Amino acid sequence: MADISIDTDLARKILTGFIRTEITRAGFSKALLGLSGGIDSALACYLAAEALGPKNVLAVRMPYKSSSQGSLDHAQLVIDGLGVESLTVPITEMVDPLIEHFPEMDNRRKGNIMARERMIVLFDQSEAFHGLVVGTGNKTEILLGYSTWYGDSACAINPIGDLYKAQVRQLSRSLGVPLPIIEKAPSADLWVGQTDENELGFTYDQADQILYLLIDQRYTPAEVVEAGFKEEYVKAILQRVRRNQFKRVLPPIAKLSNRTIGYDFLYLRDWGT
Repeated sequence: MADISIDTDLARKILTGFIRTEITRAGFSKALLGLSGGIDSALACYLAAEALGPKNVLAVRMPYKSSSQGSLDHAQLVIDGLGVESLTVPITEMVDPLIEHFPEMDNRRKGNIMARERMIVLFDQSEAFHGLVVGTGNKTEILLGYSTWYGDSACAINPIGDLYKAQVRQLSRSLGVPLPIIEKAPSADLWVGQTDENELGFTYDQADQILYLLIDQRYTPAEVVEAGFKEEYVKAILQRVRRNQFKRVLPPIAKLSNRTIGYDFLYLRDWGT
């Protein structure tokens, strides 16, 4: 097994500095995020509170009627522990009219609607709170495409997007995220009994190890198999990474001029600051 552990003190310093720099660079002093009760959003909230101060962070709980009480309670643990500002906005009455319009709708479509409705709420509150939306997707999820495009993947900045799930757990322990949140099974809580790992077909630990070798160490798929991983998992994970590349880039623009955005007109996000 590859050692993907991190220096938590250094990571903490870099990530809180990143949040402060990117928020203030854009002319803001506040941030907000969707607090689901899961480990990823909890860690992002802890980092944001440390970077900006608790009163400059708004944690928004957005339950649907099938959301578990445990998720709400775990989110409240974070709110109470940090002293951040908080808001609860139920989304059932917002999403049900669309769901009811299509009786044949499956759980994936319903989940996508919930995720995108939550982003509508967050970006509305971004205007009301005068803060930027902080993303809560980790590196494992981003590489696998395990998110809703323009839903939970939509944000202004993402402090934890370069942390694999195991590294999220490690840093969460270091920052004092409540143990019930760290130790529970990962779930998007989109429907009763849903868990990330059952839906993916492999564990996060397996995905972390395979992704680390494929992406960070630049192993070929054959070399990953030679390292002891099942070929079916390696193929499935590599296929997901390739298939979901579109979620990780801006939409391609058809080129007509000499300086096309994304091709010839290329500047970093801090251009002009």
